[in-house]
Amino acid sequence: MEALIRGRLALVFFVLPFLSLLGTPSYVSSQELQIINAERRIDLTSHIVKVFLTLKVENTGTSPASEIILAFPPTQVEHLALLKGAATVGKRKKKNYVPLDVNPTELPDGPNGTQFFSISLLNPLNTGESITLEVLLILTHSLEPFPREISQSESQLVYYHDSAIILSPYHIKEQTTYIKTPSTKVESFTTVEPTNRLGTELKYGQYDGRPPYSFSPIIVHFENNHPFAVVEELVREVEISHWGSIQITEHYKLVHGGARHKGIFSRVDYQSRPSISGASSFKHLLASLPPRVHSVYYRDEIGNISTSHLRTDSRKSELEIEPRYPLFGGWKATFIVGYGLPLQDFLFESSDGRRFLNFSFGCPLVNTAVDKLIIKVVLPEGSKDPSAVVPFSVKQHLETSYSYLDVIGRTVVVLEKENVVPEHNSPFQVYYNFNPLSMLVEPLILVSAFFLFFMACVAYLHVDLSIRK
Repeated sequence: MEALIRGRLALVFFVLPFLSLLGTPSYVSSQELQIINAERRIDLTSHIVKVFLTLKVENTGTSPASEIILAFPPTQVEHLALLKGAATVGKRKKKNYVPLDVNPTELPDGPNGTQFFSISLLNPLNTGESITLEVLLILTHSLEPFPREISQSESQLVYYHDSAIILSPYHIKEQTTYIKTPSTKVESFTTVEPTNRLGTELKYGQYDGRPPYSFSPIIVHFENNHPFAVVEELVREVEISHWGSIQITEHYKLVHGGARHKGIFSRVDYQSRPSISGASSFKHLLASLPPRVHSVYYRDEIGNISTSHLRTDSRKSELEIEPRYPLFGGWKATFIVGYGLPLQDFLFESSDGRRFLNFSFGCPLVNTAVDKLIIKVVLPEGSKDPSAVVPFSVKQHLETSYSYLDVIGRTVVVLEKENVVPEHNSPFQVYYNFNPLSMLVEPLILVSAFFLFFMACVAYLHVDLSIRK
């Protein structure tokens, strides 16, 4: 009974942000678009929520349409990590996806709190024509643990809040929503007829003839013992040396983002009954590294951690690391991973003579969300005019660092991004100008130092400093 009351209270608090949608004039597009069919699939099998949305849009107006507007409630935008859109070209086996630009926008008559995004079409959608769009939405921290605290022997239950009806500024003729859970253990879910459940999948709909900005809040309460691995902050230092190598140093602040652990921890129970005791905890992490890595190390503040395994081949490298202790909800761990890479695999020269680094953005840890990612690309001393090309929006600024034998310091290109997910692991480039003669500065300093030391020794041996005559 207590769980039922809490579930109803959670539903009430979830509905409150949507009350502003009621009584608000619906936005009427001047292009008079309508969605013929909408299918939404929500994947809740991990702590990173993925929403796949397929929209078939038709232009029923009198003028061409150059963009399609997407609407999202404020509760989703707060946790939005990635939003992609693509147009479907062809049918069945010959089907292709053409990426489209997605940018934030505003509607003058939109409901309060609703966030809008515009998908720019490659070609205007003429009157009577239709187009099929594929939208990928990735959310982090959208699963709310309930209960918030669990003991070592309890499974982890979470809430997921959404709407059975797709929020849209357009009229939707037909729509269906599918929600996939990690297992069949579903405590409860909101029913909006027609609603069906089969195995690990919930089906809402089909709903016909829904007007713009329709919504129907739902809550799904289910078991999810997937490792809630969250990196609160990751600092990746990429140091380029034109003498033949790239050194990578990664500083991790890891936390278990699930239900907090309460009570004592029994290692005996944890090791003797691993499938029952600490089902939502994790003690292994897998890092996907580039091929041909060398000089790999894994350590923390205490020292080197030997519980790691490296597997390499010609295409990839995988580093399996194990913290000093298993991580339960709310527990944290800090550690450092470092390795070297061949320079020729990642540093190239452009047609205009500039050097550029081609490296992977994101976090190497598999299926991990990063609250804040900082990438520092340390360029060789003497580099000029640096610029970064990243396939998504990031914060950029320059710093200066000093290392051994540096005179003027090394330029550091700093890239910062919040709410990073595995789908952000795409290549980025850092361009800069470099004079090869700058490589001779440090050797000349060493040679000069040894020469001066040698001359000082010679002078000392040939100078008579005695006071006797």
